Amino acid sequence: MKKLLLIFMVTVAVMLGASLNADDQIVEANSKVEKLSGDFRFTEGPAWDRNGTLYFSDIPNKTIHAWTSKKGIETFKVLEGSCNGLRFDQAGNLFVCQPVGRAIVKITPEGKQSVVAEKFEGKKLNSPNDLWIDPNGGIYFTDPRYGSMDDLQQSGFHVYYIHPGEKKIERILDNLVKPNGVVGSADGKKLYVTDPGAQKTYVYDITGPGKLENRKLAADAGSDGLELDELGNLYITGDSMRIFNSEAKEIASIPLPERAANMTIGGPDGKTLFITARTGLYSVQLKVSSGSDPFAK
Repeated sequence: MKKLLLIFMVTVAVMLGASLNADDQIVEANSKVEKLSGDFRFTEGPAWDRNGTLYFSDIPNKTIHAWTSKKGIETFKVLEGSCNGLRFDQAGNLFVCQPVGRAIVKITPEGKQSVVAEKFEGKKLNSPNDLWIDPNGGIYFTDPRYGSMDDLQQSGFHVYYIHPGEKKIERILDNLVKPNGVVGSADGKKLYVTDPGAQKTYVYDITGPGKLENRKLAADAGSDGLELDELGNLYITGDSMRIFNSEAKEIASIPLPERAANMTIGGPDGKTLFITARTGLYSVQLKVSSGSDPFAK
């Protein structure tokens, strides 16, 4: 009995030590989750513009907000088609997933708005949810549907790729239950897709524009949003921010005051984790920078 107890105590000590070491590598010592703003309805899609401003969506209010450390919250754009996932390309264009408008739109730095994708094979998209832009400007996006299932024209919930130049859209994954968050590695070699419908998150090798091979489990859990850090760790959302290493092992967790929907790493030093969580916008200081932004300075 004493021998078994000793083995158990050593095992627990090793597990706790690994977790604490992981936290020490990722989160700044004494760092706390800070609330930047609140009183929203459902925040999503945080995107750092690399010039000092964070943008994020409040889906039910159909509003994209902008936050800076000096001015706080300002309204950037109200969109009739609403807004969810957001991403900036190298030229500073903001790409927006529109769940109500069933489209992806582009907003230029001058404010000009245009539709990038709204149909596949002549049929309306379901409800574009999240997107990631690769180093060549190609766009990966997920197309599930939440809420009403009226007027679904696609054969299911799939993942698509818009080729650079925004002239061709291709369906690249059709074997997931309900894909949601999507993110890729900054070098353009890996794509991560979460499938909360199956409670799994997968990683694929990107072998060409929109070409995915060698699916592997990245986390034995589903998520809403996804993010990568420079060490290759994967961040997934929930009641806490859970962090998985490249071996699909959970190595750290950041407790949160609200259930998180999405996150991005940015900030002036490139090491601030911004979190959209239901009614609030939060941040926490990290020791690592983003591993998903091909255009980071």
